[in-house]
Amino acid sequence: MRKLIAAVMVAGAALVGGQAIAADFPYYPPVIEIPDVDYGVEGSFYLRGNAGGNLLWAKEAAAYECTACGGLSLTKFPFVENGYGYSLGAGVGYETGTGLRVDATVDYVGNEGLKVTKGAAYGFHADDYKVKLRSTIALANAYYDFSFGGDYGYGAAGGAFGYVGAGTGVAFSHVEVNSPAGIVVPSGSNTSFAAAGMAGVGYDFGAVVADLGYRAIYINQLTNGAAYPDTVTSDHNWLHEVRGTLRYRFN
Repeated sequence: MRKLIAAVMVAGAALVGGQAIAADFPYYPPVIEIPDVDYGVEGSFYLRGNAGGNLLWAKEAAAYECTACGGLSLTKFPFVENGYGYSLGAGVGYETGTGLRVDATVDYVGNEGLKVTKGAAYGFHADDYKVKLRSTIALANAYYDFSFGGDYGYGAAGGAFGYVGAGTGVAFSHVEVNSPAGIVVPSGSNTSFAAAGMAGVGYDFGAVVADLGYRAIYINQLTNGAAYPDTVTSDHNWLHEVRGTLRYRFN
């Protein structure tokens, strides 16, 4: 009996001692680290607006003229002065976050001063003729933005960057010819293929991106759309622009 009582007392002492020792060690639950979820490269939509100045260049105009005059024939006249004007535009686009972006733009272009001079051989028609152009140009564009820091690709809030791009679309043009007194050249409109190439530099402020660049716009044909013999045309026309652009990211 004494042995049993002694065993119970030893077991009780051991239990009390174990609880006292355990109380000296605080309990911390295990920390489970969850890795970040990789959502990939995120892009954003943007709105854009731009304004700039332009120069219109073309090699020659074609019109029906009589010189000798055994009849009318299609005659080509070289342009002797370029035209100058402005452009205003807007668009919507999407940037992928990898440097690639695409947008659709519509620009209104005004230009005046592209000039042809007909010499004395053309008698009553001898004088200066100047073109007044009003055109709406719709383009689908693609660009590649690259960081000046040497990073591969380019994303949001990237600081200074450069870009190159190209676009294709259509030009809806209205042509007027300012002619000498007494000579009437009808005005008219036409629709023609258009394309563009762009390059420039900019700065990304985060939600807002600003850039300054050069754009060359090719317009396949400009014409007053008049019937024979009042038709006047100019093929392979180039608008050279310097323009500033602001983009606003809205997501």
